[in-house]
Amino acid sequence: MSKTVFVTGGAGFIGSAVVRQLIAETDWRVVNIDKLTYAGNLDSLPGVMGHPRHVFEQVDICDAKEVARLFRDYQPAAIMHLAAESHVDRSIDGPAAFIETNIIGTYTLLEAARNYWNGLPGPAKEAFRFHHVSTDEVYGTLGDTGLFTEETPYAPNSPYSASKASSDHLVRAWHHTYGLPVVTTNCSNNYGPFQFPEKLIPLVILNALAGKPLPIYGKGDNVRDWLYVEDHAQALRLVMEQGRVGEVYNIGGHNERTNLEVVQAICAILDELVPDSAHRPHAQLITYVKDRPGHDQRYAIDADKIDRDLGWKPQETFESGLRKTVEWNLANQAWVHNVTSGAYREWVSKQYGT
Repeated sequence: MSKTVFVTGGAGFIGSAVVRQLIAETDWRVVNIDKLTYAGNLDSLPGVMGHPRHVFEQVDICDAKEVARLFRDYQPAAIMHLAAESHVDRSIDGPAAFIETNIIGTYTLLEAARNYWNGLPGPAKEAFRFHHVSTDEVYGTLGDTGLFTEETPYAPNSPYSASKASSDHLVRAWHHTYGLPVVTTNCSNNYGPFQFPEKLIPLVILNALAGKPLPIYGKGDNVRDWLYVEDHAQALRLVMEQGRVGEVYNIGGHNERTNLEVVQAICAILDELVPDSAHRPHAQLITYVKDRPGHDQRYAIDADKIDRDLGWKPQETFESGLRKTVEWNLANQAWVHNVTSGAYREWVSKQYGT
């Protein structure tokens, strides 16, 4: 019988990539737990929803009673906790949802996991894992040089990163206080297929195709380390299955780029792939807007530990991953339209009576 893994946030961008890989490449039974907020989309799970090893549960991780039921009903061997509010701009406009989901939700899940784990027989208790998925933004900002390591002190600067830092500390405390077997990962900026178009790369692709302005904060010189989502999903699976209990692993793409460089690269690919566009050269659409409050200048991850301990390296360069991402968006305009129009949420309502 297949072992069961919980994936919270499994209809989100990174979570759906993890679920797709688990179903396609392993024998895990996946219980996909997602509240289906605006960024959760079951259309991001092609070929998965009807699969015999996939179960979807529309549950809010803040609902302690429902979360406890999931543990009773499915008895997981592992949890991959990806459910989170994750957009910095939204956290600035309305931080309450970030405090609720990222902190209270993680606490609720940890307590349910601890109660369940305490009742497991010896071998199952020994093998159980709680994998918490977090972000490099908890470390704050870097200057022109240096990299975030697993020992970098926390210094979150936005409501989003503060809420994720809080959840990381809770996970650490549940391990050290109660012995819950946890692993934590902190990743750099993800991009790739099925990303909700509020984030930089899909937003730029969408706006450029429509001839709309391509907004860039400040001078566009903020630096991010970009990680292709399928590479990240591979790393997450590896940490869940082979990571040492109590350890933190930083996952990065070795792809530092300024925001302006990212947007210019997208424009160049679109100029090539959509030669009959009325908006070529797409770079003419670039528009500089007022910088957001507390905008961190630079993130960059030292991913040597996960390479050294678990043998993981990203397979995609930024150039290869970005081209795949643009090509996917061009080939999947129906998905993009459904997301931006809200049609997928209407479908969810019909399917699940929400």
